[in-house]
Formats: sequence, C-alpha cells, structure tokens
Amino acid sequence: MASQRPRILYPDAGPEPPYPLRMEGTVISGFGRGSKELGIPTANLPVDTTATPWIADAKSGVYFGWASLALPGSHADHPGNGGKIRPVTTTITAGAHEGSDAAAPAETAAKSETSDGLTSPPLVTTEISISTSTSSDAPSTTPPTNTPSTTQDPSTTTPSSTTPNRQYHIYPMVMSIGYNPFYKNSIRSAEVHVLHKFAADFYGVPMRLLILGFVREERDYSGLEALVEDINIDCDVARQSLARAAWTPREGVVVGGVGAGAVAGEAGSGTLDGGWLVRED
Repeated sequence: MASQRPRILYPDAGPEPPYPLRMEGTVISGFGRGSKELGIPTANLPVDTTATPWIADAKSGVYFGWASLALPGSHADHPGNGGKIRPVTTTITAGAHEGSDAAAPAETAAKSETSDGLTSPPLVTTEISISTSTSSDAPSTTPPTNTPSTTQDPSTTTPSSTTPNRQYHIYPMVMSIGYNPFYKNSIRSAEVHVLHKFAADFYGVPMRLLILGFVREERDYSGLEALVEDINIDCDVARQSLARAAWTPREGVVVGGVGAGAVAGEAGSGTLDGGWLVRED
C-alpha cells in the first residue's frame, strides 16, 4: 500500500554515487494540465542533452533533492522582501485549481499531517516539464495568454557592468523523469515539484536542480486520486529524507523550513556541498 511506503530513504551519511546530479535552465510555460487536473501550477525547463547528458539514460521514476531560483528583487517571494519565507509542506487535491499554470500561484492549499503527527502549513508545488524531444506532444514555449508573466525573461536583458549578480535561494523539491504512464506521454519529460507556496509566477527565472536520490519507479494509476496520493507521499519522502545534516546544503538560504535544524530563511544547518546551487553567475 502507498501509505506504508518508507518516508526516509538512504543512509544518514548523505548521497551516494551517481548522485548528486545537476540540471539547470530558464523557467518557461508547461503542458497546461497541472493546474486544471491536479491543482499543481506548471512551468517548463528546457533541456539540452549535450549539456545534461545523464538525463538521456536516467531511470524513469521519481527523484528528490534541491532546487534554487534566482528570483528578481521585485518578485513577491524574493526572501529579501520580508515575510515571504515560510515553512511549508505539500497537500495536493485533484482538481483544486482551474486556470493558470507555468509556475502561477495557488489560490488554496490544505494543511497536512506528517507521519510523526506534526501538522505543517500549506504549500503549492510547481511542476517543471522538461522535453527531450521535438514531438508535437511537447509543451508550449510561450506563456499562456491568460497567465501573463510577472517576471522579466533574463534572456531579453543585455548584461552590463551595472547589472547585479543573480542571487539564488534554495527550495526542497521532488521530480519525475519518464513518460508519465497515467497521461500516456509519447515523449520523455522531467517534472519538478518545488515544495514552496509561491505568491506569483516566475517565468524567465533561472533554476538549478541538485538531484540527490531516487524515490520510486513511475506507475500508471486507475484514477487521479491514486496519483495524487502517491505525489503527496513523494513530497513527504523528500521533506523527511532531506531533513538530515548530510542532505542539507551548508551554503545559501534554504526556503521552506526543510532541512537539518530547519529554520526558514537561515543558512548553515547542513553539511552537503550545495555551492553550485547558489554560485553567482
């Protein structure tokens, strides 16, 4: 049964080879079904298999680790704006939201209880679909017209000596790589769920992924409810597995109250080398 799945994976000593794995890109729009069917705002991260060769042979299934976002200072969720760093957990309700996707904010989220009996505040997940094919099933590369971007695409900005370096902040994440049997995808994709409640979308924002381990193989489901149940457990597995010193970055600000001795907005609680996640461009 899904409810009997272990919530903590791998030894306390930290990730083992071939992990950690890296991926990075700029957030664009996704398939457009996450918000409508699962209540999960969606985004898209393009993949260059030459730059990210490991994804071509990656085992299909669910992974977990850390994501970092270089949100602009004007973004509502930028930690420097105050009051936006908050501890979060994940509960997804099928059909909870209709409308916007591509990393748009959620309108509602339910509280959930962890396996140790502690109640955690709500969060929304952000799905990042990464196409490795040019098939017609591939997601759109432009934001939907009903969800305008609130962030400027960095690719349209000409760097100059007066342009400040990007500042990355770290978030826990769970992701899938595969064909998503429930949706019968004909192309391989990677979908990332960022464990944080975002108040605004983040099209055009640079994102980095540090993948630390494998959770489970991909599955087909008899209905949305079973899929949602497994996603909720995947997120709980990620939170609890990351809440150990050797699995928590020692660099940067971890947003979301997840990690060893987690206090939202504080750094230095872990021993994992996460320097790449927050390295300045």
